[in-house]
Formats: sequence, structure tokens, C-alpha cells
Amino acid sequence: MREFIYLCCCLSFYFTYATQAQNFGYSGNGETRDDWKRMAKEDLNIALNLKPTIAVAKNVIMYLGDGMGASTVTAGRILKGQKQNKTGEESVLSFDKFPHVALSKTYNQDAQTADSAATATAFLCGVKANLGTIGLDGRARRNNCTSASQDTHVTSILDWSLAEGKSVGVVTNTRITHATPAALYAHVPERDWEGDSKLEPMVACRDIALQLIDDNIDIHVWLFAYDHMAYEIDRTDKEPSLAEMTEKAIRILRKNPKGYFLLVEGGRIDHGHHDSKPAKALHDLVAFDHAVAKGVEMTNEQDTLIVTTADHSHVFSIAGYPTRGNPIFGLVDDTKGGFLLAKDNKTFTTLVYGNGPGHNLTHSRQNLSNADTIENKEYISQSAVPLDSETHGGEDVSIFARGPMSHLFHGVHEQHYIAHVMAYASCVGDYKADKDCAKSQIKPIINGSSAARISFVMLVILCLLATV
Repeated sequence: MREFIYLCCCLSFYFTYATQAQNFGYSGNGETRDDWKRMAKEDLNIALNLKPTIAVAKNVIMYLGDGMGASTVTAGRILKGQKQNKTGEESVLSFDKFPHVALSKTYNQDAQTADSAATATAFLCGVKANLGTIGLDGRARRNNCTSASQDTHVTSILDWSLAEGKSVGVVTNTRITHATPAALYAHVPERDWEGDSKLEPMVACRDIALQLIDDNIDIHVWLFAYDHMAYEIDRTDKEPSLAEMTEKAIRILRKNPKGYFLLVEGGRIDHGHHDSKPAKALHDLVAFDHAVAKGVEMTNEQDTLIVTTADHSHVFSIAGYPTRGNPIFGLVDDTKGGFLLAKDNKTFTTLVYGNGPGHNLTHSRQNLSNADTIENKEYISQSAVPLDSETHGGEDVSIFARGPMSHLFHGVHEQHYIAHVMAYASCVGDYKADKDCAKSQIKPIINGSSAARISFVMLVILCLLATV
């Protein structure tokens, strides 16, 4: 009898909980195990059919997301999806679809964590440089004019492309004299010497603006603001978007039958991070993504190499175990409709910074609401270490590439390698000779008549051998 009662209890427990388990639906967006397998098989099929594009790049477009580290790419991808009323994590950025991805080691010749001047010298001029210097090799010292002698000057892919008769253009939403675009044409030991007002009296070095004007550089430049252009979240129709400027530049540059080099910089991603304002940084990331999509739309993968990368990262994190679809600018939620609390019994956001202006030295940490963080584009995210300006991060950044010779981005590379691949693919600079560039990799195509003659010769040789 006791065994019978025990058996009944076990059966009752089994049927009760088994029935409840059967009522559990799939979480998230309801993806089943078959959905995940299907997605993986689609990706696998793409990989199995991937073939390198062995060709000369008539055109090269470099997209530079300033400060666009891995966490920025991920958070921006989520924001893009959430702007489309999706959960966001499953969203795809335009450059996510590029077939070749690698990592770039961003350190400067003299610095563990990089700045935008020396990194731009690396990926545009092909040599690593010292922190704060532009267009100079590692012998130049920051803020030291004497050290920037003529023999320390390095040329860029602008010079290499112009020498081969190509056109060159720059699109940026920062000042044209700012660190990244300046590395195309300037040679200066201090990135802050953008104009003569920044130079000390009697300094022999020329400022960046003077070099742009005096050197008569054949470069297409359009200026829409006296300073940096507006953040995307603040932009009105008085200023064009990054995608609109990219479209205009391509339409002009592609008139040259010899091709072009175009640099497109999303520079204000970086500025938003320095101010610890993730809404500004990430909306600019989405605008940058639209510019990349425009370039893909307007070019042919068979003759245009597109490289999308960053100069450096930021100390920007996505943290706290929020549920899928939780607003990217929101508080970290729990699974019961509320918010998780930290050790101080206060709420906290998914997006935080390792250092920056979001640390309050005089007051305890603010107890936040979603209204503070989601609805306020000026919200400054909390940070661990108090600084006036948040700093760059030193980790590797991604390289996304498509088009001729893009398969040469394949692993972990030094950042200056990027310039060499672009030059090799487009046959400019040190790689301008046919034997030294992508042209040497192209196998000759044998037409029908040539093939017939070769076959006849081979047949004659075989017949002669047979008679010996």
C-alpha cells in the first residue's frame, strides 16, 4: 500500500510538471532550435561558396569609424534594430555582411593606447607613428618642431593615388584639419596645430590648414560647417548626412576613368564617447552604417575595394545581463518586470564607461530612471574613474572588407598593414609596378583559338614522343 501511494505521488508530480513544461514557449523572438540550425546552415553555405576576388581595385573606399570599437559596433547594431521596432540584437549592419573580417592592433609606436593622429598615419601612410604626430615616422616627437625634419615625413595613399592619375576625396563630419583627414596630406608633430593660432610664436613648423592650402593638393573638399558638423541626433536638413555626402563624393570621383581613393570618416562617434554620451555616439554609428550601405549600393564589388575599420576603441561597455530587447540606453532590467539593483540599492544602465565625466566626486551615485537615460540625449553615462574626458581603449578593433584582394585581411594585423593592402590592391605607391601589385595575381584568360593552338602543339609533341 505504501509503495502504491508513493507511485501515485510520483506520477502526480510527473504529470503536473511535465504538463507545465510543455506550456513553456520559446523565449526571445520565439526562435526554435530549427530556426537556429537553419541560420547556421545558411551562413555555412555562404562560407563554403566564398571565393576571393582576384583583381585590381580600380577604386578604394576606406570607411573609418573613429572610436568604433567592438562594443560600439554591437551597441550600434542593437540601436539600429530597435529603431526599426525590433529587439535589436539580431540586427545586421551593412558591413557585417562583408565577407572578410580581421583584427587591427592599434597601439602607437610609443603608446600602448592610441590616439587618432598616429593611428591615421598608420592606416593611411603605412607606418606606425608616435602619439599625437601626423604624417611623420617614429623619429618625430610630439610638440617638437625640430624633430619633424623633412626626412621624417611619410607619404600617404593620397599621394600614391594622385601619382597614378587617380582622383582623391575626403568625406568627414569633423574639421578637415582634424587628426584623421589631416594624415592624408599634412606632416606635423602636434595634431592640435590645426591653425596658426595654435602655434607658438617663431615656431618654424607650418600648421595643418596652411599645408592644405599652400601645397595645392588635388583633393575634393566640401565644407558645410566652420567647426565639426552636428551629431546625427542633432542634425537638421541644413546639413547633409554622412550618407548624402558619400553619395555626392562617389558621383564626382567616379568620372575619372583611372579610378579613385575616397576616405569617409564618421568622426563624431569618437566625440560622443569622449563626452560619455552614448546616445550621440551610437546614433552617429547608425549614420555611419548608412554611409557604408550607400557606398556598397553605388559600387561594383569586382572593381572597388571597400575597407571599414576603426582607429581605436573606447572604454565603453555593454554590461549587466539585461533581457533581450531591453532598450539599449535603458536601465538593466530583471526577469520580473523591474530593474536590477547594484550593491548600493540603486539602478544602473547597460552602457557604462571605465572612466570619464560620469563619475561624481562630491555626491553618491544617482538612482536612475529610464526617463533619465532613454529620453535624454544629453545623458552622461556613469563611469568608474573621474576624468574630464573619457579615454580611448587599447584593445584591437575590427577590419571589415569586400572587393578586390579583400581576402588579404584574414587574421590579426598591425594597423599599418591596412595601407599596404589598399596600395597593393590598387597598384599604387610601393606597389605601383605590375609585378608588385594585385595585377601579378591575375591569371591570363586563354580564349578559344589560343586554347586550340596549344592543344594542337601538345598533340604534335605527343605524336613525336610516341615515334621515338
